Amino acid sequence: MLSPKRTKFRKQQRGRMSGISTRGSSVSFGEFALQAVEPAWITSRQIEAGRRAMTRYIRRGGKIWIRIFPDKPVTQRAAETRMGSGKGAPEFWVAVVKPGRIMFEIGGVSEEVAREAMRLASFKLPIKTKFITREESPS
Repeated sequence: MLSPKRTKFRKQQRGRMSGISTRGSSVSFGEFALQAVEPAWITSRQIEAGRRAMTRYIRRGGKIWIRIFPDKPVTQRAAETRMGSGKGAPEFWVAVVKPGRIMFEIGGVSEEVAREAMRLASFKLPIKTKFITREESPS
């Protein structure tokens, strides 16, 4: 599972997810990519599940790049706790993904294989995604 080695602060505020992704919205490494269509928090478990689904499908061929990293801690309070008494402890890590963000890239495989691998990975994610190629992406 992905998580930062260290952070400046242990807890973070929730923030907003409005707007579209300006950075990380073009295919940079591979030939094919999976692009987010809606905003969401993607947990490190979901990223790992998507990565596993892709690597299992493409087997030994090709290379996969993960373009998102979970660097935001999400806190949770213990179950059945009364209001007050501060913020909960960090439980898991998320990556803030806005529409247009490239999440995964694949290179070194045919388009059919890449499309199916991305389709399997998209089932592991809580958002709608789009399969794009290097020609389609704005560079």
